[in-house]
Amino acid sequence: MKSYKNIGLVLNALLFSSVANAQSAVVLYNERVTEVDQTLPDATELWVKPEDLTRINDFVLKPQGACLDELCIPVLQDRDSDMFVTRSNQGWFNVTGLADKLQQAYMTDYGDGVWSFGTMPLERQSFFNAGEAPDFELPDRDGNIVRLSDFRGKKVLLLTWASW
Repeated sequence: MKSYKNIGLVLNALLFSSVANAQSAVVLYNERVTEVDQTLPDATELWVKPEDLTRINDFVLKPQGACLDELCIPVLQDRDSDMFVTRSNQGWFNVTGLADKLQQAYMTDYGDGVWSFGTMPLERQSFFNAGEAPDFELPDRDGNIVRLSDFRGKKVLLLTWASW
């Protein structure tokens, strides 16, 4: 029984020391720079407090998960999981785990504590679905003016060429 108490004390000391050694980070995303005062030390993942998640990428941690508008990624919060852990009564959210689930690219400079996140594929998809090319006009080979809007609702293949 005594050895179990010792193991418990060692585990508590490790958990406390990992929070005590928390470090700062700088996160780059969507043309914004977010300074995070305290992260959970981890060799390969970025763990932040839930309120910092919102500052980083506008996701909000709700009971149903990490949500951005109508999109919610389920996150277990009643026990430690790959996306959420509790250390010394403080919850920590795994930003890189969320990025992996969203297939969002990211890079880091571990030495300087800088994390850079690319555009979420969901954002790119909504742009392409809603994107509309600006109207323009050009003469065809016979000199007749042709407008892109003349082909609205049809598939158009534009070929361009430059000599430089």
